[in-house]
Amino acid sequence: MTTISLLRITAPYNRNMCASAVAESILTKYEPVIGLEAHVQLGTKTKIFCSCPVEFGAPPNTNVCPVCLGLPGALPVLSRQAVELAMEAALALKCRINELSRLARKNYFYPDLPKGYQISQYDQPLAEHGQLNLGVGEERKRIGVTRVHMEDDAGKSIHDGFADSDRYSYVDLNRSGTPLIEIVSDPDMRSPDEAYAYVTELKQMMQYTGISDCDMEKGQLRCDANVSVRLRGAPEFGTKVEVKNLNSFRFLKLALEYEIERQVEILESGGKVRQETRLYNVSTGQTIGMRSKERAQDYRYFPEPDLVPLHVSEHWLREVTAKLAELPSDRRERFAAEYGLREYDAQVLALTRELGDYFEAAAKASGDGRATANWVSGDLLGLLNASGRGIAHSPVRAEDLGELVALIGKGELSGKLAKEILPKMFETGESAPAVMDREGLRQISDSGALDKIVDEVIAANPKQVEQYRGGKTAVLGFLVGQVMKASRGQANPGAANEALKKRLG
Repeated sequence: MTTISLLRITAPYNRNMCASAVAESILTKYEPVIGLEAHVQLGTKTKIFCSCPVEFGAPPNTNVCPVCLGLPGALPVLSRQAVELAMEAALALKCRINELSRLARKNYFYPDLPKGYQISQYDQPLAEHGQLNLGVGEERKRIGVTRVHMEDDAGKSIHDGFADSDRYSYVDLNRSGTPLIEIVSDPDMRSPDEAYAYVTELKQMMQYTGISDCDMEKGQLRCDANVSVRLRGAPEFGTKVEVKNLNSFRFLKLALEYEIERQVEILESGGKVRQETRLYNVSTGQTIGMRSKERAQDYRYFPEPDLVPLHVSEHWLREVTAKLAELPSDRRERFAAEYGLREYDAQVLALTRELGDYFEAAAKASGDGRATANWVSGDLLGLLNASGRGIAHSPVRAEDLGELVALIGKGELSGKLAKEILPKMFETGESAPAVMDREGLRQISDSGALDKIVDEVIAANPKQVEQYRGGKTAVLGFLVGQVMKASRGQANPGAANEALKKRLG
């Protein structure tokens, strides 16, 4: 195993300030202003400027070459697939894709950046001026997207896990050159909850369209937050603080809550918030100072001399636009309109592309979208969750579930009996008719057999029969239930109801 050992690098300073609990009445005087920078790994098989594989978990420093190591004389070649995935992301976010964009060198030193610079985009990004909508209907809020630009990732510094980690850090350069897009939002979010909703929607969008798996444990989605506070109603923003490398939605929310409270406490005590970059400490639940905030000129951007400007023709843009999958927000709205679903059910069934596809296939087979939605979101997902499986590994095919729902609609199967049949379908992978034949669970349609059961129920429940004949017609429901119980759910509830009425006069 090849590793590069380095001297441990410590933060330049650590301000030991811990924001105490600020009274709610004080917090409400201030308004947070939040913008997010999301770094999304594009779903390519190879790196953005070379043919090295993008592979999580490979032995350290094995997926590298002279290009991604930045060795003298090596020349980068831009991946067409990476550009097209970046374009799809920009289109999904309703951005304007620029006909001409340029890659630039962003110069800074860090041990896991072998070139001494990152290839990114600066003043001429791939796309600009988009939006992402949170919520639906009247509750919808528009979050502006400033820009979407491409860049390559750095390697990974490892500061613990080795016997000499108290003295050295190690570097794995397998990630160096991994294709990323950075999605920069406008400062339109006003609470940690809105920031949480934004990254949740963004992740779902990237996964739906196949742009990225967004597996945060593998570093495929990382987020930096820019946050300031101001007095409510004030026209000017406060001093912005950046919180770096938030690798979970929960930590994003917690970090923002802490940082907002910290800034409010500083202002309330008469101090000034310092513009800086901070890190979130998971163990303490605090943000800690890392360095003063860089400005663009600190990176000495200049056009990448080894790569020509990127030109997106109208023909290429039309090709990429035609490939873009239906977005989750569009699908939710279509489910509600086309199948008459409630907003909540539409959200559940459009949660992933696979679940939405399954539901639509089952609804087509059943001919009843609303009934199918209830069975998918309720009974089937309950079975899948209990077994630890996802919809892609469901033993019950969508067409078979649709057939089960159709049998209920035709009156050939009761809902109660169907709830007994579905788990057996789940266990065996069989269709509903196959389970019904094997288990003898066909609905009783013979009037003679049903009449016999009804007579037995009437004989066994004289008190309820007397109440019904005395005018308490609500007791009929009890008697129908007894018929269903006696028939093991195989009686048609409607037929049982009518048979009881006829027998009881």
